[in-house]
Amino acid sequence: MRRRLGHHRQHGKQGVGGKGVLAKLSIAVVVLLICTLTLLFSATITGSNGSNAPPEINVEELWKSANSGGWRPSSAPRSDWPPPPKETNGYLRVRCNGGLNQQRSAICNAVLAARIMNATLVLPELDANSFWHDDSGFHGIYDVEHFIQSLRFDVRIVESIPEIRKNGKTKKIKAFQLRPPRDAPISWYTTDALEKMKEHGAIYLTPFSHRLAEEIDNPEYQRLRCRVNYHALRFKPLIIKLSESIVDKLRSQGHFMAIHLRFEMDMLAFAGCFDIFSPAEQKILKKYRAENFAKKKLIYKERRAIGKCPLTPEEVGLVLRAMRFDNSTRIYLAAGELFGGERFMKPFRALFPRLGNHSSVDSSEELAANAQGLIGSAVDYMVCLLADIFMPTYDGPSNFANNLLGHRLYYGFRTNIRPDRKGLAPVFIAREEGRTAGFEEAVRRVMLKTNFGGPHKRISPESFYTNSWPECFCQMETQNPADKCPSENVMQILHSQLESENIDLEKHNRSDSIESLAER
Repeated sequence: MRRRLGHHRQHGKQGVGGKGVLAKLSIAVVVLLICTLTLLFSATITGSNGSNAPPEINVEELWKSANSGGWRPSSAPRSDWPPPPKETNGYLRVRCNGGLNQQRSAICNAVLAARIMNATLVLPELDANSFWHDDSGFHGIYDVEHFIQSLRFDVRIVESIPEIRKNGKTKKIKAFQLRPPRDAPISWYTTDALEKMKEHGAIYLTPFSHRLAEEIDNPEYQRLRCRVNYHALRFKPLIIKLSESIVDKLRSQGHFMAIHLRFEMDMLAFAGCFDIFSPAEQKILKKYRAENFAKKKLIYKERRAIGKCPLTPEEVGLVLRAMRFDNSTRIYLAAGELFGGERFMKPFRALFPRLGNHSSVDSSEELAANAQGLIGSAVDYMVCLLADIFMPTYDGPSNFANNLLGHRLYYGFRTNIRPDRKGLAPVFIAREEGRTAGFEEAVRRVMLKTNFGGPHKRISPESFYTNSWPECFCQMETQNPADKCPSENVMQILHSQLESENIDLEKHNRSDSIESLAER
């Protein structure tokens, strides 16, 4: 209101004497009246039962999928999409570093990079040792045959670089190692990388986390990423079996919510949120930060005030309670080892006693033997994907949460609860200072402004892997051709194009063989 009054005061300078003063007062009265009416109107539309009613959230509606607005997931090509050519420019090897979901994004980027460069992709390497200290690799996590078969219309994929025969000798192609720039543009792949590939026959890109720009002005390239992420990358049958076993047990008791409780040492050290811990715990966090992250002065109160600190388990419980979830709510926790232990979990458990994780929900020996490292993370991923509601407590640089949010959007606009940490910060700070009146109402007001899983515009810094709308969605009835769903026979068209390309390739290979025999 002050801004508006100030604005009108500037205009008021045009008047002179008494008329100018009267003009100023008249305008001020009008503005005050408008503001008062606006506030009354806001209270009316926010409340559900009368003008003075507090904001309410319908929990029963949250257990259902969000409103799709007529959109449906679709990552099939909508324009001319020729199959991979019979001759490629060489082989592309990549090493995907980080955790399961950082690697997943890197695999999507690797497939797209291979398509851009007209390269044969070597099955991506998963650098499990640096993060999980296991060696599951691509074969241990994903269905390799399904991956290769699903992408046959897009890129050629081999499990390893084949040996070549030259001058009667068998020779291995040695891949030239390159370090791609972070978020490299397409032009880097079509110039620097392609030049080295043509020169050496193969290149090895390492590390390969966040090495291709996410925002690309080519919807077909973005849809290829979705085909990889949501169709080609299928977990191995054992992981699917273990996940379904947990989901069946949870769902046998009704609805369930999955929460990614990001309150582990690495994230707390990264965020610089130390002050709530004991001196000994702070020492551990500061040591971890010094060893793993760039030096930076971080002040806890400032970080907390702008929403940079992960929610504590108790704060998660308070948000859910304010949203009207009761203590009968079944909650599955996807989390590593919580820093600070049981003293941080106790208040949360008091609010929501029906908590469980994969080991407590399914105590079978088969799960216990396989639920570690990348496989354990994959099981958590699937349970969170299939949950009625998913809630990430820290979706900043968390690849697990970001990928799941995107997958659940694509899976049918499944409900997500995304706490606005910046909006909630002053509410929690006021509570800690003893100002508890209206706490739950204030939480609900903040949460009502968030998106619960429906289609919404992607605005930076939101990742494409968190929100692939509208590129990977379509509508059956629309005036915009770019949003129209592809024809039902799109797969038949792609298949016939690929068969035609393979026939040409066979003819080419037979011709080469005949010429080779003739030379002998």
